[in-house]
Amino acid sequence: MDLYEKIVKGKAKMSVVGLGYVGLPIAVSFSKKIGVIGFDINKEKIELLKKGIDPTKEVGNEALTACAVEFTSDESRLLEAKFHIVAVPTPVNPNHTPNLNPIESASRILGRYLTEGSMVVFESTVYPGVTEEICVPLLEEESGLKCGVDFKVGYSPERINPGDKVHRLESIIKVVSGMDQETVDIVAKVYELVVEAGIYRAESIKVAEAAKIIENSQRDINIAFMNELSIIFNKMGIDTKSVLETAGTKWNFLHFYPGLVGGHCIGVDPYYLTYKAEQMGYHSQVILSGRRINDTMGKYVVENLVKQLIKANVPVNNAKVAILGFTFKENCPDTRNTKVIDIVYELAEYGIIPLIADPIADVRQAKCEYGIEFHSIDEIIDVDALVLAVAHGEFIKFTHSDFQRFYKDVPNEKKVLIDIKGVLKRKEYEAAGYRYWRL
Repeated sequence: MDLYEKIVKGKAKMSVVGLGYVGLPIAVSFSKKIGVIGFDINKEKIELLKKGIDPTKEVGNEALTACAVEFTSDESRLLEAKFHIVAVPTPVNPNHTPNLNPIESASRILGRYLTEGSMVVFESTVYPGVTEEICVPLLEEESGLKCGVDFKVGYSPERINPGDKVHRLESIIKVVSGMDQETVDIVAKVYELVVEAGIYRAESIKVAEAAKIIENSQRDINIAFMNELSIIFNKMGIDTKSVLETAGTKWNFLHFYPGLVGGHCIGVDPYYLTYKAEQMGYHSQVILSGRRINDTMGKYVVENLVKQLIKANVPVNNAKVAILGFTFKENCPDTRNTKVIDIVYELAEYGIIPLIADPIADVRQAKCEYGIEFHSIDEIIDVDALVLAVAHGEFIKFTHSDFQRFYKDVPNEKKVLIDIKGVLKRKEYEAAGYRYWRL
């Protein structure tokens, strides 16, 4: 009886190490089919999950309450499982080099409780070589076991899109890989228990690692191109969104749009790839150029906000500015690596401390990571400028009159409206006299 048969017959359990935006949906989904131990070092998070409260909002409280995951922060319970999925974050350091501490720590913890016949599958986004060259030695060191003899490893890159209710674990083709054919076969069969879209078997672990990291790097480069176009067209007095809609009528035009590029994937993964490339003696040109453009967009937005204030004859040093939205993307509470913070910091350079409202954002995360405290929507009053930074569903439902109540009682030509995502009807606000600007 192989490991897969043991799992489906209830003779072996799965563990999911890391219960964030990726790990939690994985654990909940698999718990409908097999026994799952959900482990996270964050004890407060575990207590919330046990109470049926989903801090990620990825699976929802109802589904969480109904699931059969055994949530725990007791690492010794990993001893009960034979098939382990590691889904921890892989951030970057302030100098944009990979921060592998979370995945190294997870490997050490798991290694302490690894038993013969186990299989470990990493889902975290890494540069090619991390699984076999960094994680495996740590697993061996802590367990005293030999990889390939006592346990096997695989890699299956996460593709979950936080906040996306359509592209879920079940509906996205799952890439799997393993150190040998037996591992690939077992990993594929295990994921087939929950993935309806199908399984793609990568040639090797390094191929799977590389494929994942270029998925997000490609998006980053394409958005950087859109941001550069926005800068150019803004100087020309041309509306970028109108240009893209027009160009989009061609069958093979790629539909990307300008914006702030943050989060724990697109804004991070390219640095993993370029870091490894530099180790091999190659200095990236295209990838890092795109990163430089995207990393400066917050500053660019504020520069144009200030220009609009000046045009409206509003003193910059006394301006009252509000920001709607702080998360890295719409309808998602995650504030990690949000580029809205760049707008906040740049406004501070002009002596402006903005009022920030975000009813969806993780309040504790924003406070701990950035020192940000949010205001309620009702507290956004008497402002000179409003930045619609994140297109949360609640915000894009706002009407002209809803926005009107945020501003001071002054003529519309003194009201500055910055629509970063371009979700509002530009002509409507310009016709009303607003100082409207978007990327």
